[in-house]
Amino acid sequence: MRTTLNRLSLNQKLAAAAVIAFFMLLTRGSHVLSAVSLPDASLVLFLLGGLLLGRAAWFVLFFILASVIDFGVAALDPWQGFCLTDGYWGLIPAYGAMWLGGRWLAKRRDAFAPLAYAVVALTTTLIAFVISTQTYYLYSGRFPNNGVLETMQYGWDYLPAYLGYTALYFVLVWVAVRVMRQLNLVSPAQA
Repeated sequence: MRTTLNRLSLNQKLAAAAVIAFFMLLTRGSHVLSAVSLPDASLVLFLLGGLLLGRAAWFVLFFILASVIDFGVAALDPWQGFCLTDGYWGLIPAYGAMWLGGRWLAKRRDAFAPLAYAVVALTTTLIAFVISTQTYYLYSGRFPNNGVLETMQYGWDYLPAYLGYTALYFVLVWVAVRVMRQLNLVSPAQA
């Protein structure tokens, strides 16, 4: 059963895209645009993009925005460009996994049902973590070419923060949707 999330009006989609872009600008790029250092929310934003916007063209647009932010920040502060290597392009399939998770949720009767939402959030985040860390460690040229098992060991140090910040954002989104439903700002079919 498909929800009305798949039938959002153009204005609703544009509003969702604007909110996603705002939070990407706010949380990405070593916080050049804000005085407060917020953790990167890109994983959650890509999942929400898949959930609310759907089309691959939106995915491409948001990946371009993320890249412009990253490369722009590196132009202002070359130290921030440390991760901009051949391994950077592994973010395309990593964010793609998040987007597809959002697409799967969009097909549910209630995209924010606690179990489905939590399982998709955790699964796609872990997939994105493995893809992004593996492509970085294997293709950045900054680490010895030891192979997949050795590079997995390098990346595990980052897993707690990666999962923790992303889980916090997923919970905040879920709570915001629940509050909006309680206040009748949106119907359960809309969010």
